[in-house]
Amino acid sequence: MEDLRNSSLRFFSDQELCYADILSPAQARARIEVSVLNFLKILNASNPAISDLPLIERKLSNSRVSHDVLTELSSVFLSHSASTRSLMRSNAARAFVRVWKVMEMCNQILLQEKRVTQRELYYKLLCDSSDLFPSQTDVNRSIQDVVALLRCSRYSLGIMASSRGLIAGRLLLQEPGKDVVDCSVSGSSGHVISGDLNLLENLVLKTDARYLIIVEKHAIFQRLAEDRIFHQIPSILITAKGYPDMATRFLLHRLSLAFPDLAILALVDWNPAGLAILCTFKFGSVGMGLEAYRYACNVKWLGLRADDLHLLPEESLVPLKPKDLQIAKSLMSSEILQDKHKEELALMVQRGRRAEIEALHFNGYDFLGKYLAKKIVQSDYI
Repeated sequence: MEDLRNSSLRFFSDQELCYADILSPAQARARIEVSVLNFLKILNASNPAISDLPLIERKLSNSRVSHDVLTELSSVFLSHSASTRSLMRSNAARAFVRVWKVMEMCNQILLQEKRVTQRELYYKLLCDSSDLFPSQTDVNRSIQDVVALLRCSRYSLGIMASSRGLIAGRLLLQEPGKDVVDCSVSGSSGHVISGDLNLLENLVLKTDARYLIIVEKHAIFQRLAEDRIFHQIPSILITAKGYPDMATRFLLHRLSLAFPDLAILALVDWNPAGLAILCTFKFGSVGMGLEAYRYACNVKWLGLRADDLHLLPEESLVPLKPKDLQIAKSLMSSEILQDKHKEELALMVQRGRRAEIEALHFNGYDFLGKYLAKKIVQSDYI
């Protein structure tokens, strides 16, 4: 199925679109070595120079939404427009050096046949080059720069996803050679999603669920799992405890391919951040535009939505924060929102209020399950 998606991507989409390859360790090391050799070649030329690094630009202005005609899946992609990291510009010199340092570390990781998380890589770089990498953000951006330069996935570079994700409900998981895990008996804590994408790729999956419900809030996930809502509604529950991490998105994408008839629904807060979380699951993110289509799936918005506000007490609606308005502005300026989502977002800004899922508990702690069942039966999602 993945091969089919890749071929359809190349055949039907705009040739300007750019994406990251999945490479073997040897192939990834070869790309690193070619980059180093090209750099040294320019340095040793008769007119030596330090070349700029041409990176695929990770900005909204360089992104677009590509529609796959076979799967009806929409994903964020980047075009071939490049930005540069230059040693000769004071505001980019440190970022320029960071790219080479992270590539060096990745080469060592691949040589040792290891995999590390971004957090582990941060501490390694902090101890080795603290002046270059004072924060985790510096490491994360440099990893994205290396991906944008080499055009291969971070997993190909030996960087493993850190996972916050949990899953529960009508799903059987089995790692090769290990016992089957029944996610319906994992309790309110759910089953922890591994950060090893290779392991997730090779899981044997079985389900009789009809719905997969993405839950923004960890506490709401726990409530639904404790109430065993998946026996009332034949479903799988999944949460990333807020903004989605790579591993949770990867597993969700895998489930969407393995079970194409599974309706994927999102339960998020009625605020711009909730809609941004939904869009990240649905389209991927601009920052990961080179890899986005491997982490996207066709998610529908179940709730909370404007027509649910009558279920909540007025006192539970709190003012939008400046960050909410900033997120709303960014979403409105993108091409990814469909009209109904834009209408919801415009209404949030117009009212200047936000609502959280927990406010539904005003109607009783067993109300949330009834709410979901009614919305699903009425096919009340967009």
